[in-house]
Amino acid sequence: MRYARFIFGALLALLIIILFAREEAPQEVHYESSWMQYKEPEEAGWSSDKLQEAQEYYRELHSTAALFIYDGKVVFAWGDVTKNTRAHSVRKSFLNALYGIYREKGVIDLNQTMGELELLEMTELTSQEKQATIADLLKSSSGVYLEAGEESWAMSRTRPPRDAHLPGTHFYYNNWDFNVLGSIFNHQTESELFKEFKDLIAKPLEMEDFSLDNTWYQFESNKSLHPSYLFRVSARDMARFGQLYLQQGSWEGDQIVPSEWIEESLQAHAIPKGFDVFGYGYLWWVAHQGEWEELGLFSAVGRYGQSIDVIPEKNIVFVHRMNSDDSIFPFYNRVTSSQRLYLLSLILDAKTGEAKETPETVPGIHSTI
Repeated sequence: MRYARFIFGALLALLIIILFAREEAPQEVHYESSWMQYKEPEEAGWSSDKLQEAQEYYRELHSTAALFIYDGKVVFAWGDVTKNTRAHSVRKSFLNALYGIYREKGVIDLNQTMGELELLEMTELTSQEKQATIADLLKSSSGVYLEAGEESWAMSRTRPPRDAHLPGTHFYYNNWDFNVLGSIFNHQTESELFKEFKDLIAKPLEMEDFSLDNTWYQFESNKSLHPSYLFRVSARDMARFGQLYLQQGSWEGDQIVPSEWIEESLQAHAIPKGFDVFGYGYLWWVAHQGEWEELGLFSAVGRYGQSIDVIPEKNIVFVHRMNSDDSIFPFYNRVTSSQRLYLLSLILDAKTGEAKETPETVPGIHSTI
């Protein structure tokens, strides 16, 4: 009994410490960066007071970083936007860029089937499954329902029976599709996707925190032959990737990702059941109804609250992070898509005027921690 009281007391003390830590006043931190930041949000037409209200909600969510870009410059940075933490499923949108580059080179044919590629798996594919194309995988609609690495409990619980749907006819958020796309990319290009991402995306975009040391393949050989390809990335580097897609693949005068590919990728090729806002393109979530569709919203989204939201109609990129690396129970400290979009709506509501004709900016990122 004494031992139980001791454990309870220790846990209570730890909880109090955590709560007090969260209530500490934020500190201003300046990060050397090639980003430029508006000296004050008002320079870009945003109200500092209204953004403060949005930041209070951000803190209620226990989010760990957020970065808001308007017209290619930082309006605000909350938390540590330089720390590389797990991107989770945002990785899939990263791979989209590489597929677009190599499709244009003629190395990858989206119409090739799993049968033509002679794709191997622990369990042999059925004749129906072999008809799935690379395009079907990009739409998460392959009709191949096998175990895969990095699956969530919900993925396993909702997986249809094998051969339940013809390839290309049914959306199921399927890590088998995504992981196999990594294997196909490496095989077809005779290269390695992390190195290709570094050379073709990170270097030309001058990502400031990206390193191959923060990328790795995770094999789960009890499930599949095809590993998950995983990234740790910072918020400010994710913002650069979002800005690249906002600019239709162009960066400093160079066409990094074909604009036609981006346009094709951002069509809602599949409309998942039960999703009020998003359809699915090629490895990107695409708003398909309501106000968000009118704004042209498209998003890269990962587990626990990782996201890159791009709003072309407003010239905005918004990155939200939840550090699952340092959390003992990441499934508890998570931010849902609806919570994230509500936070984004609060930020949009904080725009009270037009940007100044010649807004005053300062070098680097000034972050509130």
